Amino acid sequence: MITLRLISAALLFNSRGDLLMMKRSMNRTLSPGMWAAVGGHLEACEMALPRAACLREIEEETGIAGHEISGLRLQYILMRLKEQEIRQQFIYVGQTDITPRITTAEGDLHWIPHHEIMNRNLPFIFQFALDHYLVHGDTPHPWVGTSTRDKNGDPSVSWTPLLDPNLV
Repeated sequence: MITLRLISAALLFNSRGDLLMMKRSMNRTLSPGMWAAVGGHLEACEMALPRAACLREIEEETGIAGHEISGLRLQYILMRLKEQEIRQQFIYVGQTDITPRITTAEGDLHWIPHHEIMNRNLPFIFQFALDHYLVHGDTPHPWVGTSTRDKNGDPSVSWTPLLDPNLV
């Protein structure tokens, strides 16, 4: 039986272009010891509110409140099949110069300079999303990234702009 896991996370950049990243604790179920964005699972009451889940996760993991983040917008929806689980991630992008105020058992938070972001051990679909964002930057529409394999059989992501086909 296939199950569904919904995740909401944020790429938070500061005014220097550094990205707030978490080196995940080794005791985490998903991606232990890897570098990731701040975020986590949607609660049952948030199923239709991934942005609210993202803001809640940011505050829980960093102490940074929603009013201290500017321009938070949906940039990516990532889809991946992992064994018998569909993982859907909503990735938001925003800005803040607030230093995290709390520590969490989830992992350690660090501001990573722009030129060092891709030198981290990243979950593969997140690596593809970061690479896409660092190349394309902000766009007027979100992107849907679906995990797949390329013609050589290597992990890949297929990108599609999320647009309303009825609008001209």
